Amino acid sequence: MTTLLNIVYASAPTGELIIPSLEILIPGTDPIRVCNGFEDQWLGVAGQYFLFEATPLAVALPSKNTSGQQTLSFGIPGVSGRAERQVDHALETGAQVKLIYREYLESDKSAPARRPYVMTMAGGVFEGPEVSFEASYYDLLNTAWPRERYTAESAPGIKYL
Repeated sequence: MTTLLNIVYASAPTGELIIPSLEILIPGTDPIRVCNGFEDQWLGVAGQYFLFEATPLAVALPSKNTSGQQTLSFGIPGVSGRAERQVDHALETGAQVKLIYREYLESDKSAPARRPYVMTMAGGVFEGPEVSFEASYYDLLNTAWPRERYTAESAPGIKYL
């Protein structure tokens, strides 16, 4: 985290706000970009500015522990029909939907104030005009080690052991 972001978290100075934003990347479609607030924001992503639509965004960040199950839960009310159809289609087809959570400071919208959370969507529920999603990091605890499995197809000499 940046020093300024630490100060904002610790003392909440007047005139300085944290702008949470969420980018939903669905294969084959335009990204869906939303941010918390009442006004649309132009926010910097990798040196370019993009329009993030304002919406009341509810985010529950993952806990920082050693459980191995790091999930991000968020809710977005007032989701447009286009976004709902895109996400529904992606969940039905099993496409990998990426979510990127970023925090910006009101004083510097050119880049996120800290490293973004990049996650994969694990599920979603649409209830009327509101959507609730859950996303998770790479599951490190259930990953095989070594990753490459030695089988008769990849290592033919193993069948003689």
